[in-house]
Amino acid sequence: MKRPLHSQAAFTLIEVMIVVGIVGLLAAIAIPSMLRARARSQANTCIANLRQIQDAKQQWAFDMRKPADAVPLKSDLAHYLGRSGNIDRISCPADPTERFDNSYNINEVTNAPTCKLNEAGTVTGHELQ
Repeated sequence: MKRPLHSQAAFTLIEVMIVVGIVGLLAAIAIPSMLRARARSQANTCIANLRQIQDAKQQWAFDMRKPADAVPLKSDLAHYLGRSGNIDRISCPADPTERFDNSYNINEVTNAPTCKLNEAGTVTGHELQ
């Protein structure tokens, strides 16, 4: 004997709308948190890069007996950064070009290096304290 059509199990339109609403609410909560976490991660990576550059500058100045106001070239720092050929791999993760020259200012030995994106106001928190 055939079953009547109305007795088959199925979701109602209301149930589907409730599920879609719950998924939308969860997305509205989760997406901003993920974006903030991504920005924090980028800032932390940029600060770690700035620390490496600062340490490389100080080591370069010590090894080469340079004065405190000397400004090394990026090629001078390549050896100290462990990048004998390609220093451009060190870049701010928020920089879409992924190039050292577009990401960082080296500055004098006594002045901390800076993130160009932070100076331009594109990002915040990308600076050594």
